[in-house]
Amino acid sequence: MNFKSFSRQALIYKGLAAIVFVVSAPVSAQSITMASTTSTEQSGLFGHLMPEFKKASGLDVKVVALGTGQALDMARRGDADVLFVHDQVAEAKFVADGWGVQRYPVMYNDFILVGPKSDPAGTRGKDIVAALQKLAAANGSFVSRGDKSGTHAAELRYWKLAGADAAKGSGYKECGCGMGPALNIAASSGAYALADRGTWLNFKNRADMAVLVEGDTRLFNQYGVMVVNPAKHPHVKAQDAQKFVDWVVSPAGQQAIAAYKIGGEQLFFPNAGK
Repeated sequence: MNFKSFSRQALIYKGLAAIVFVVSAPVSAQSITMASTTSTEQSGLFGHLMPEFKKASGLDVKVVALGTGQALDMARRGDADVLFVHDQVAEAKFVADGWGVQRYPVMYNDFILVGPKSDPAGTRGKDIVAALQKLAAANGSFVSRGDKSGTHAAELRYWKLAGADAAKGSGYKECGCGMGPALNIAASSGAYALADRGTWLNFKNRADMAVLVEGDTRLFNQYGVMVVNPAKHPHVKAQDAQKFVDWVVSPAGQQAIAAYKIGGEQLFFPNAGK
């Protein structure tokens, strides 16, 4: 083989190698990072929603489940592209301060007070404020998330309405944990806890616990979704994040939320644009 033939053959092999490399290189879907709440993740909602969104968009969503306060902090640092949380006051401030582009209401459910079926503090009923007053007076065992989550923020509002924000009783304890772990602690210790209904319905370790207070209009729990402002963090995948927002508030996304049920019971109720 002369030099020219050898060189030509080497170039052919080199080209084939390049082709093989390109073809065999792993193809990964584009993805966005979502900072969200433990309630949406532990309720199983995202396990239902995200495959539907990927079918519609081709995008993967990496969910980081935190308390709402921590999720907002994560977004302020530029470590998330989109937020899916439930503390309207904190969300409005997040947007007003320029960290979020726009807040969209997406769905709601409600909070409930759960505790021992025997209800030693006598909280059972529809009035969350009266229930907390009874708990404080009885020094009843209560497990608070204590993690600056949307649920924790709501709980603190209810204690304030009950006039017991500084005197919740000796049985009040903070775990600094997510909704699932807080319910596990309450179930194992015979304590009360404020929970979102979605996580409660998906909670398997209920022991002797039951829903004791529900139906109070003050227990309404609204969720919102926001794209992190690329003006603050230019690396944010704002266009892809907006695709998720547009989908989840669209008829298809709203229908997917409504379709998620456990034991035939709907966990979240879509209300985008309402």
